[in-house]
Formats: sequence, C-alpha cells, structure tokens
Amino acid sequence: MTSRQQERRAVITGLGVVAPNGVGADAFWKATRQGVSVLDRISREGCVDLPLRIAGQVRDFDPRAVVDNRYLVQTDRFTHYAMAAADQAVADAGFTADPEQPYAVGVVTAAGSGGGEFGQGELQQLWGKGPQFVGPYQSIAWFYAASTGQISIRGGYKGPCAVVASDEAGGLDAIAHAARAVEQGTDAVVVGAAEAPLAPYSMVCQLGYPELSLADRPDRAYLPFSPDAAGFAPAEGGAMLLLEDEATARRRGAAVRAHIAGHGATFTGASRWAQSREGLAAAIRIALDRARIAAEEIDVVFADALGVPAADRAEALALADALGPYAERVPVTAPKSGTGRAYCGAPALDTAAAVLAMEDGVLPPTPNVTEVAHDLALVTDRARPAELRTALVLSRGLMGSNAALVLRRGEPS
Repeated sequence: MTSRQQERRAVITGLGVVAPNGVGADAFWKATRQGVSVLDRISREGCVDLPLRIAGQVRDFDPRAVVDNRYLVQTDRFTHYAMAAADQAVADAGFTADPEQPYAVGVVTAAGSGGGEFGQGELQQLWGKGPQFVGPYQSIAWFYAASTGQISIRGGYKGPCAVVASDEAGGLDAIAHAARAVEQGTDAVVVGAAEAPLAPYSMVCQLGYPELSLADRPDRAYLPFSPDAAGFAPAEGGAMLLLEDEATARRRGAAVRAHIAGHGATFTGASRWAQSREGLAAAIRIALDRARIAAEEIDVVFADALGVPAADRAEALALADALGPYAERVPVTAPKSGTGRAYCGAPALDTAAAVLAMEDGVLPPTPNVTEVAHDLALVTDRARPAELRTALVLSRGLMGSNAALVLRRGEPS
C-alpha cells in the first residue's frame, strides 16, 4: 500500500433511505427508534393470493416525484428506490460533483434479484401479444447492474462503477468495495443497495426458499432469536450512502457521519447454517483486525437475524466465537424484524441505522420479539440510551455469503 493510500480514509458523509417504515433518513430513524413494526399483508397487484402473505412494503413513494420520466420508463421499481435514495444521500452530504472531473465520482450497488416486475411485464407482452410488443428497455431494466448504471448516467458519475452480486451480504461488500475505491484515490462513491422483490414472478421464485416465513399474522411473521422463530418476512427498499475521503470531506466542511473501519467476508455455502457459524465468526475477526479494535470496543451489533432457528443459533455462536465472553454482554439489535428483510438492501439499511444510532446515542429495539432463545443481550421492547462509538453490522446470504462491517462514529468537523 502506498503512503498516499495510507493517508486516505473512507467516511460516510451522506445517507439516503427508502424503506417500508419511512422514506428519508429522518422518517426511517424515527420509526426504527420507536420500534414500529410495519409488516403487513401484501397488497401489491397479482400478489395477494400467493402463499407468501406478509412482507414489508414501501408505501407513500411516488417514483414520478423523484425520477424523470425518461428514466422512469426504462427502469424497474428496485432502481427507482436506489435512484431516490442516491439523490437523498448526495443532498444530505451537501455534495456537488465537479463537472470538470467526471471520473472522480463512482457508483457501487448490490442486487439480489434485479428488476423482476419490469421483466415480468415484458415477458407477458412477449407471450400475450408477440415479440414486437416487447420494449427496448427489457434488456437493461431487469439487469442486476441497472441501478449502478442509471445512477451513474443520471449523475454524470464516470469514476469506478460496479455491481456486487454476493447474496444479501453484498449490501456490506459493496460498501467495502466503495471504501477501497476511495482509499485508492476516488474522490467520492455513491454506494448501497435497494430491492423490489414484491412482484408475482419474484415472489413465486422466493417460495423456493425454505427459510421464508409463510405466517399469516404480521406480528408472528419474523421473530429472529425467538423460540417462535419460523423464517423471515421479505421486504423491499434499501439505503444509499455517499462515501468520501475524510480529509477531502473535511476541507469542504462536510459532516463526517461515520468511518468505514473494517470489513470481512467469507463463504460457507447455500443454506448451510451450521457452517455459517465458522464463516461468520471468521468475517467478524477479519473486520475487527482490519479496524484494529478489540472485541470489547464494539458497542452494538446489528445482527443478520435470519429468523430461522438453526441460523439464529449459528449467529449467536459465531458472536461467542469471535467476541468471547463479551458476546453475552454486547447489545444486539435487529430492527429489520419490524420492516422485513430486504435482501441486499437489508444490511444497507442496517448500516444507515447504525450510523443514526451512534449519532443519536440510542439502541433501537427488535420489534415483535419479546422472548430470546439464545445467549444474546438482544434489545427488545423499547429503545434505550447508550454511548455508542463503534458498531458491528452483520449479514449472511441464503446462498452462503457472510460479511461483517465495523463502523466508527464520526467526529464533528
């Protein structure tokens, strides 16, 4: 590593959120802090008669208010969410790209399923009317990389761009990828993930996941670490961040909201939850080592919290393996139990929540969970104040990816 790279440090200066419990970081955090559960029966057209009944839907979001029509007609709902959250993040950071330096800003997103709703509509046109009725944007709107491409085009960002396809854990891996780009010389990177899996075709595909909850009651659909855990409720939405080099951000007077301190990633195989114990513990150790901190310095853990007994047990044991006796004392929370699990968007939302929790000095609760079946200090019932300097965010994917991200609280300029 060069001395220039050693001097550069990736920090978060902007947050943007489109989530089932709120659009915008303020609305999202208010509901998260209050432990509001917004899981409900799926009302999306064509979805109401499927076995999957409960999910976290983004409501009160009008894409026409935030996305120009020329982009709207060529993109899927998952890209609408990402574009809106990206706009929020850039505005929150007070960042304006230099038109004379288009290669100084990059875009990185993660995606788990792409644009299923758009793709389904075009396939229906193909089989119902004929190939001449399939629109030209079918080739790009469904694609995993669509959000990265559209945010880049719309913002004029021609720096390092990428899409990370590493399962749900890609939401954290994308942030790490963006941080490395900043450390290597890129001025800023718009990064995050948003998903839109609540369309008929997408939902039928998800029915193949044995980890999916088919519960009929919203308050029983997603209960991670509980004796009654029986799978996860899916969700749509996600979060985008603006990452910058700390020194550059401070020179322009930007608020440093958090530092990207360390990241670790491993792979243990699809639905091999017992083995994920070892893989997740390894990812945590790597992240702590790269952050150069001890286990006791972690003030809160935002858990992966799959809601499957075997997976929950593996996560609790992974924390014990990586953090030692401290694992039974460190506060653990899973706000996603009130919003649903938005696949790649879930750890991006957890990262946003971790930043906001550190700023506010509050541990958000785990909605709907009242009894804990594992040796964890799970935050339930209500939020509580705490001095938070360091957060650990965890994520695992149904296909076997594991990731851990360490965040440090930002300091005022």
